[in-house]
Amino acid sequence: MSTLSTTPGDSLDGRRIIVVGAGSHIGRHLAQAASTAGAEVLLAGPSTAKLEATAATLATPAAGIHRVDLADEESIAALAARAGAFDHLVSTAAMPANGPVSGLALDAVRRAFDAKVIGPLLLAKHLAGQVRPGGSFTFFSGVAAWRPAPERVVMATTNGALSFLVEALAVELAPVRVNAVSPGIVDSGAWDGLGENKESFLEHVAERNPARRTGTPDDLLQAVLYAMAAPFVTGTVLHVDGGGRLA
Repeated sequence: MSTLSTTPGDSLDGRRIIVVGAGSHIGRHLAQAASTAGAEVLLAGPSTAKLEATAATLATPAAGIHRVDLADEESIAALAARAGAFDHLVSTAAMPANGPVSGLALDAVRRAFDAKVIGPLLLAKHLAGQVRPGGSFTFFSGVAAWRPAPERVVMATTNGALSFLVEALAVELAPVRVNAVSPGIVDSGAWDGLGENKESFLEHVAERNPARRTGTPDDLLQAVLYAMAAPFVTGTVLHVDGGGRLA
């Protein structure tokens, strides 16, 4: 289980945190770490079964389990109705639509925009009025926006659009803070599908990165903690990619 290293001023004791995407990968790590650090964690995502699996791993009981589909505004409105006042919302949601432009399916492209752009906009629409003083939204962008690659056009575009969205929301929702974390290649479980090729892939990425390593879930957790705790940071994209966007 991941942990968040906090200073006394960064304590999550009593903070109410909504994690959208808590059913897997970084969202699950974040929910576990926030719970261990003393937060009340509300788990949200499209799969109730996965959310229940995450809840079973938390240090303290989940404050709620809510099925949310970022393509479904009614489910987002229902989350707002049940969540009550809260301190921070973090969304790690992503629905990649990879492949050559000539073969892209429109439904997949729309789902990708729902997860990364329209969904975050609707989360802000329905939940911004419930954020406690000093609270924030943190969304997950990604290195593909700054380092586009063949067959990753939709990924680059949605992540780039999100980076502009957080700037606009930071102005509109002020003083509620809005930021993004942009991961590079992180060994969070998302690459396990590569099987025996995973290690060679990560080694190749590490050789190219200026930091000479790939990321860990804790690297991202520390960035999220900073985004939540830093009162003078808003409208910002925190690049947690080992310099991968520069390589």
